[in-house]
Amino acid sequence: MVIETHDPEETFEVGRTIGMNAKPGQIYTLTGDLGVGKTVFTQGVAAGLGITEPVNSPTFTIIQEYEDGRLPFYHFDVYRIGDLEEMEEIGYDDYFFGQGICLIEWAELIEEILPEKRIEVTIEKDLEKGFEYRKITIEERGEKTE
Repeated sequence: MVIETHDPEETFEVGRTIGMNAKPGQIYTLTGDLGVGKTVFTQGVAAGLGITEPVNSPTFTIIQEYEDGRLPFYHFDVYRIGDLEEMEEIGYDDYFFGQGICLIEWAELIEEILPEKRIEVTIEKDLEKGFEYRKITIEERGEKTE
């Protein structure tokens, strides 16, 4: 599925729709260049889950946990991961295989440990279509989710 947005509010709404429809145990990978709107998208997902606290990128903490929505939300930013051992240290598999929703920014950096079953979200800019334009591609990998 490809969705085109033309401002941050529309990108937020795409995320919100995903959050509203998210099911326990789903894993979303989020890729895109710096400044493409990953945080805005993630804030939308959190809003769709009913999370009211501020959501920011956990760049220096690797994971931010939000428990006040209809499902637990685990927001990973693995941009600064030095090696996969750091993911082991935080107990990533408890999050990946739990009953919450995982959203992983820069997931391509930990490809080796990602479950086969996941939903990949890619956000891209196209300056020829405008500064605020975004192309959001959403693809399911592995066995189909219910």
